[in-house]
Amino acid sequence: MLRDNMVKVVVNGVGTIGKRVAEAVKKQDDMELYGLSDVSASGGLRTVLSEDGALHKTSLYGSSEDGVENLREDGMHVEGVLEDVLGEVDVVVDCTPPGIDEKNKENLYEPNDVKAIFQGGAPKDIAPVAFNADANYEEAEGEDFVKVVSCNTTSLSRTMSAVDENFGVEHAVASLVRRGGDIPQDGRGPINSTVPVTEVPSHHGPDVQAVMPDLDIKTLAVKVPVTYGHVHMVNVELEQEANEEEVLEAFEEQPRVSLVSAGDGYDSTGKIHERMRDLHSERSDMHEAAVWEETVTVENGTLYWIHMVHQEAIVVPDNVDAIRAMFELEDKDTSIKKTNDAVRIKSVP
Repeated sequence: MLRDNMVKVVVNGVGTIGKRVAEAVKKQDDMELYGLSDVSASGGLRTVLSEDGALHKTSLYGSSEDGVENLREDGMHVEGVLEDVLGEVDVVVDCTPPGIDEKNKENLYEPNDVKAIFQGGAPKDIAPVAFNADANYEEAEGEDFVKVVSCNTTSLSRTMSAVDENFGVEHAVASLVRRGGDIPQDGRGPINSTVPVTEVPSHHGPDVQAVMPDLDIKTLAVKVPVTYGHVHMVNVELEQEANEEEVLEAFEEQPRVSLVSAGDGYDSTGKIHERMRDLHSERSDMHEAAVWEETVTVENGTLYWIHMVHQEAIVVPDNVDAIRAMFELEDKDTSIKKTNDAVRIKSVP
């Protein structure tokens, strides 16, 4: 039973994804951002909690006793240790690094009977449901633990579900060009290099199958020295006949896929980045998968397209929808619309 008909949420781990999820939760009318939790004060944590930050006045907790001590030594105001307030919280969105998330489940969430959502880097067995709102929202209803899949898996689940629901997918192959690191991850490479994932298929295909188990998909991937966005090149053998116009309509109707046109000047990831900056999107975030409409081609029953993924932002709305599914607050379509409206997905002026 929820208190005050509001889901009380703590975000544990305030990094690239955590700070964005916290801000998105704060914008929902059926959720309360109860607090943040971490083990040390990064520049990002200081910024979002500063007087001009989006999360100013949000309560901060240490994820452990050592975390409390570290944060206080870093000059942060800390309310206490996370475990002491879990009895007042409905769900924790865990955005901590891989390995830490497992320990948190075992030592914090399970003993304190609190629901938790984990991120794409978490192990497969950390939760019974690998979640994507568009593809399998209902599977998370009532669950205590859910894993929101990675940015690449999210984009493929969205686009593939749109195609599969409308035309059926017999077989799919996706080739991924992955960014080397996020903007602040200046310690990551590669530098002047393209690094192939030598395991074929790459893990992305099996990850999509965790969401859509009947989908026959193989993936290949390389990593390149850019910071804003992955690019996927996809070809799908269709079960039913389709033409380009019908596929474009299916993508357009998908609530978290946007069509962009190279002919309109958006012919690179950099120019899409600039588009989001010009639209004054927060942090130039793009929550949708952006399909280049010129690439949508159907030949002899095979569909081709290329889409872009903003890796820092695309999973954020799915974390919000996962909360609603776990507490059975809304049906899929209603939740997606509520989240989209709150964070201005497909409604950026």
